[in-house]
Formats: sequence, C-alpha cells, structure tokens
Amino acid sequence: MRLVLCAFALGVVLLQQQPTLPGTLAWCLGAISFAALVAAGCAVDTLCRRRHPWGETSRGVLGAMRSAAPLAAFAAFAAAAALAGYGYAAWRADLRMRDALPEALEGRELVLVGHVRGLPVRERSHVRFVLAVDVEDARRRTGLPHFPRRVQLSWPQRAGLAPPLVPGDRWQLTVRLKRAYGNANPGGRDAQAAFFARGVRAAGAVVAPSAARRLAGGEGGLPSAIDRRRMALAERIDAVLGKAAHRGIVTALAIGAQEAIGAEDRAALRRTGTSHLVAISGLHIGLVAGIAAGVSAWLWRRSCLIGRFLARRSALEWPLVVPVPLVAVLAGTLCAAFYAALAGFNVPAQRAFWMLCVVAAAFALGRNVVPSVVLAWAAALVLLVDPWAVLGPGFWLSFGAVAVISFALQTRMRSARAGELAGACGFDADDMGDGARTDGEWWRRWCLLARRHAATMRERIATACHAQYAVTIGLAPLTAYWFSEVPLLGPAANALAVPWVSALVTPLVIVAVILPAPLDAAAFELAHTLLAPLMRLLQRLAEPAWAQWRIARPSVWAMALAALGVVWVLMPRGWPLRIAAPLAWLPLVWPVPSGPPHGAFRLTALDVGQGSAILVETARHALLFDAGPGPESTHAGERIVAPYLRANGVPVLDAIVVSHGDADHAGGVPAVLADAQVLQLMGGLPPESTLWREARAWGADALRCVAGQRWRWDGVDFSVLWPEAGPLPGKANAQSCVLKVEAAGGRALLTGDIDAAVERRLVARASDALKAEVLIVAHHGSKTSSTELFLDSVKPRIAVFQVGYRNRFGHPHPAVWSRFAARGIELARTDRDGAVRVEVAPHGPTLERHRDTHRRYWMEGRENETNEAGRVPRRSSEPGGSQA
Repeated sequence: MRLVLCAFALGVVLLQQQPTLPGTLAWCLGAISFAALVAAGCAVDTLCRRRHPWGETSRGVLGAMRSAAPLAAFAAFAAAAALAGYGYAAWRADLRMRDALPEALEGRELVLVGHVRGLPVRERSHVRFVLAVDVEDARRRTGLPHFPRRVQLSWPQRAGLAPPLVPGDRWQLTVRLKRAYGNANPGGRDAQAAFFARGVRAAGAVVAPSAARRLAGGEGGLPSAIDRRRMALAERIDAVLGKAAHRGIVTALAIGAQEAIGAEDRAALRRTGTSHLVAISGLHIGLVAGIAAGVSAWLWRRSCLIGRFLARRSALEWPLVVPVPLVAVLAGTLCAAFYAALAGFNVPAQRAFWMLCVVAAAFALGRNVVPSVVLAWAAALVLLVDPWAVLGPGFWLSFGAVAVISFALQTRMRSARAGELAGACGFDADDMGDGARTDGEWWRRWCLLARRHAATMRERIATACHAQYAVTIGLAPLTAYWFSEVPLLGPAANALAVPWVSALVTPLVIVAVILPAPLDAAAFELAHTLLAPLMRLLQRLAEPAWAQWRIARPSVWAMALAALGVVWVLMPRGWPLRIAAPLAWLPLVWPVPSGPPHGAFRLTALDVGQGSAILVETARHALLFDAGPGPESTHAGERIVAPYLRANGVPVLDAIVVSHGDADHAGGVPAVLADAQVLQLMGGLPPESTLWREARAWGADALRCVAGQRWRWDGVDFSVLWPEAGPLPGKANAQSCVLKVEAAGGRALLTGDIDAAVERRLVARASDALKAEVLIVAHHGSKTSSTELFLDSVKPRIAVFQVGYRNRFGHPHPAVWSRFAARGIELARTDRDGAVRVEVAPHGPTLERHRDTHRRYWMEGRENETNEAGRVPRRSSEPGGSQA
C-alpha cells in the first residue's frame, strides 16, 4: 500500500512541473494506460494467488517468472496510481484555470458582491483581504461565462480608514482588478504559484470606498465561524500584549497567523533554524491531542454521573460499553481537528491531523499500522485536498522531518540488542524481590532502582539527541534547496528552544485560547514573558556571520545524491561503508562552478516589478546595479534580490552601484547590505543620502560615481560614463550612474533613469563609447528617454525593459517600444518574461527568458511570438498604456 500511495503523490508532483496541462489526446492515452495497468496488475495478482502444478517444481525461466510476478503486479499498480495522481492533479488544475480573470476586464472598474474570506491583514498603507466572489452575480454584471471565484483586494488607507472587515461579512465593492501576477526569478519564491494554490485568480484594489456597502445575509457555516474566532483571538492578543516585542509569536502559536511576527524575530528564527516552532505543526497538534486524550480518559473513567444521565435516554451504560482508549482517541482527534482549523490548516497541521486520523482509524478497527504507512496515507490525503501543497517548502520539510525521524529511530531500535539496557545498568530481577528486609538490602534495592531510572533517562536523552541529529542531517539538503542556507547552530538552538516552547510557552497559549476573557490575559502575558529570554538567546546565536552556511541552490542530481547519503549515514551500525556516506554530499557542498569563463560576463535583469536590479557576474567577481524597490513598495531587496544572491551562490558582492536615489532603484539596498557581504558602494547619490552612512556601518567603502572611473575584473572592463565630476545636476534622474561593461564577445550599457538631455550630452561627448550589443533601456521605457539619436549611437542588438506588470506609469511607452522594434532589436521585458539573463561570451551575446526556460502551466497569458524583428512580446503595438 505504501508504494501505491507514494506513486499517487509522485504523479501529483510530476504534474506541477509541467509547462502545459494535458490535452484531449493525452487524456485518452492516459485513460487507456490506466485501465491497461490496472487490468494487468489484477491478472498477475490473480495468477500469483493460484496454485499451479508446474509452478511448484519448475526451475529456470518459469520459476523466475513466478518469483517476479508479485513484483510485476506491484509495479503495475504503482504505475496506475502515479497516472491517477497525475490525472487528478491535472483535472483540479484545469478547473482552476477556468477561473482566470478575462483579459478584457483588466484595469476596468467592476462592481463585485462577495464574502470576506480568511483573516484581513492590516498594513501601514492598506488592508489586504480575500473576497469570495458571488460568481453568478459577477457573470450577470460582466456578461462573461467565467469569473474568478476568489480575488485578493487591498483597501487603501489614504482613501479613509477601512471599515472593520469581519470574516463572513457580505460586501458590495467597486474594484479595479488585474490577473494574479507574481515576479518570476531563478531560485526565488514563485508568487504566482502561491496565488494559484490559494485559488486567488485576480488581485486589485477598492477604488471607490465611499460606494462600498455592507449587505445583509453574511456567510454562516463552520469556516466563517472559525475565521471569526481566529480574528477575535488576534484582537484579544493585541489588546492584552499591546506593542510587546514578541506579540507576533504569541499570535502565531495561537492561530497560525505569522504576518505579525517582527522582522528581528523572523530573522533570528530563520538564522537559527527554529522557525518551525512558531508554525503550528505536528508538535503542537500532538500536544493538543495528547492533553485532550488524557483529560477525556480521566473523565470517562470517573463517568458514573455521565452513565446515569445517558442511561435515562438509552438502554446502554455507555461508560461500560465504550472503552476508555477509544474515547481518548476520538476526543484527541476532534480537538486536534479544531486546533488545526484554528491554525488555518497549513500543510504541517494537515500532515499531523491526517496522521492522527489514520492512527485513530487503525486503533478503532483493531489494526496495527507502521509509521511509514501512516506517513504515506497522510501525504496522499494532503495532496488529495490540496494538490498544490508540493509547490511550497512546508510540504517537503514537514514530511521530510517525520520520515527522517521515523527511519532513524527504527534503525536505532533494530540495532539495539535485547538485554543491552539491563546489562548496562546491572539490573537483576531477583534483586528486586519482596524478600529484602534488612536495611542494607533496602538500600541496595533503592540504588538499583535509581540506576535503572538513570539508565532509562540516559536512553531517552540519547534517543532525543539521535532524533535531533537525524533531523539536522536529513533536512540539510532540503533547507539548502529552499533557502540556500543551513543554520550551523540549529541543533544547539533547537535543543534549547524545542523543550522550552513545547513544555512552557505552547501549553500556556493553548490554555489562554480556551479560557474566556479576562482570565486569558495572565496566560498570554506569562507566555510572552517566557518567550523574551528565549528570543534574546536566539538573537545572540544568530549574530555571528559564520552561523549561516550559505550554499547555492543545488541541482536535482546533487539533491538525489545527498538524499542517498542521508539514508546511508542513518543506517544501523555495521552497515557497509557507512563511514563513506558523507562523500555523497560533495556535489551539494562543492557544486560545479556555474559562473561565466574568464573574459566573459553574465548579466541578469531581475523581475522586481516597477524598478531595477541587475546582477553582473564575471568569473570571480559580482556587481549589483541597483537593488529594486524597498519596504515602501514591493520590498524587492529582501524578497527577491537577497534570495537570488543566496540561491545563485554569490556570498560576496564586490560592488553595489546605485544609479540614483529613487526608491525603485535604491530602496532595496539596505536589505542587501544586511544580507550579503558588500565590499564597495558606488552611486549617483547626493551627499546627504543615508545610504552612504549605512554602507560604511556595514563595512563597505563608499564612493561616488564619476565619469572616467575604470576597473578590470577577470578580463572584463568596467567604465563609468556618467555623471560628470562636479556638482550634481538638479533632477535625480539626471544624476543616474551610467555603467558600461565590455568583454571580447560584446558590451552592455546600463543606463539607470537618464533622460533625453543626458543622452544628448553623452552622444556629443563620446558617441563611439556608447556602442553596445546589450542595452538596459533607460527609465523603464519612458517617453522622456531612448531618443532616436541615442539609439543610433548605441546600436543595440538586445534591449531589456525592466517594468512592472500593468504599472501605473504605462511603461514602456508605445512610441518608445515601436522605436526599438522598428530597428529589428530583440526585445525582452521583465513583466512578461520574468528575469532576463544575457550571457556575453566570445561568440556573442545570448538571451534567456525565465518564463520560457522555467515555464509552468499557471503562467498563462505570457506567451511570446516571433516576427521578422526577432522575438518580441505579443501585441507589440500596445505594450503598456498611453502615459509617460
């Protein structure tokens, strides 16, 4: 059964890696293959169960065939299960794809009616919430056959304070929507996949708050009731703890909402590998189930009053008919279900709940079930409910941790010989007899008891240490893949934090959740008081730079070898070549260098929305040109640029060049300074800019960009063409640093936000120096830049526009886009192509689009087409809007 369940899960995983969903022919072939495999498996299994005279004595080919028949049946059933998982996930995806927002409705004002779903998130500038749309009403208003069932909306605070949004309330809102879009970058979080997994198929804003109306007939039902309870708990914690430093962690432990966790706490938890403690998972679900089971068992054993009460309504004495263990199991499962729902049913909570359900069902049916079967059932059930759970790290880390612990403890138990513990402690059953009467014999008896309990405690501590060791080793490859770093102090931090949180903080939070106000205040405050010293300790452990081991995102083959090494090293003592198992980790620890060769460079224009961030790499050096928007916008420095540097194996930036001080170029620099080692900061920044001070505080040299600066890295020349020495011009855009990168195979020109006036001065001063095969288009394609004269001087073959999807400026301007297209230039833009990578090698530059090379089926509506001018996005005559 394990094999079949794992095969089903594998089929779901394979579907999520596909660029397109299967068509009609693929469905037909899949159905035929599934039927054939099931029929073949049943036929072989039936033959195996029959007795054949020739099968008892045959040798050679017939004997081998009979021996291989069960394996063939298992393989057929497993292949059929994999096809079933693949087809089920494809069916669910096809249903969700139909809910996409029609392109004709993007940017239009619409009136929607729907219910508030989930917990609204209040931020500084807006309130973000999910609206479950009344689809029939939306179809009637728009006249279209399909409309998204869920949309994510923001209620801007500048338009007046948003009213209290309560889960389940019914609203009529005037909104402006666009398709659910996410930045697409190598090694980064796929926000579009996260939208798709949540069923959110459009996003937008409330554009007429004064016209919003709360309607009668709010949504009832259990989900809305649970969400309202979660919201009430969050508000109660805010009222009790106020602005306490670790209030967000208490909220996360109570209702699973992690948005309120502070930046310092989040960083400390991530750097020490203890983030799992604040995500309601198996540890917390098991604790709640255990408490509920123990309390219910205690009550049921003393249930004479309950028996008398039920006897009046039934002929059965229920406390005598229903055994205590069954009552305990049922009560624990029900309470675990409630707590998992209160936590928002995240993937770790789902995994723990389904495992508990499988164990409860096995117990009720009187069946024994091994841990691996329980885990396989839980994985299949999680994916049956949510086939997109595999797209996030929570699924892999949660199931991986349980699998590693189960495997490690089973091998430890198998390797332990019977009588080792008794022999180690010198215990003899005869010495514990009742005949001991003298004082010396009593003293000897109690010494033996003490030694026995000490040995048991040593065994438990050793088991816990072995489990922590197994988790550390087993999850290191997954942590490296998802986060590109491994916390070296994770085992020590977890050894201190797990018992502290599990035994003290979490029980107090659970008690506070159960108690009514004002009795809950003391429990919440005590839980926060106990958290304070732990968080101070974790922050101290997270401070050293060596506490994080940074690893470039490993390849699939490196992950497979590392997994083999994990299994090998956790085998019991005496396993062949167990000491050589770490050799399988070598591709993970020392990956093959992926940088450009000497004399070449790689330029990656990241998809940071409406902003700019470009990484230039040579054989042994790296330069970051701008760092995208900051926390006032999309926080691209922390969300996109820093994770990309980690995933790409760039621990040290030799230089950050900040073109100018606009927030969409310089806003992400502080986050990059805090995350990576930066040796030098250059920029077209005014002297009063705070970035100079921040760079020096992080140990980087600070230097203003001035035309004429030159340096050479690994056979690649860098030169600054603008601004000129002397006082900086008045406009920030005119201060932009212009950088030229030149190698034997081509040149690239990075222009910042220069305008037409600066372009004319550059052409007049050194027209030949501007020639470049690759051009990062100035000012995101604004009509104030990229003049005819400038393009004639640069003569680019490739032009990259860094723009946000449906940005409010209408970049790139249609006239500018047409100007490039008319010259036969190969065009790329980050809002449709994702991150754009250009390799400049001796044979010339080559272009790579992330949404082409890493395409997934949910990336609809981003196709490119080819014409005589090269590969350009669709509707080239209408690239954006009509604004500048």
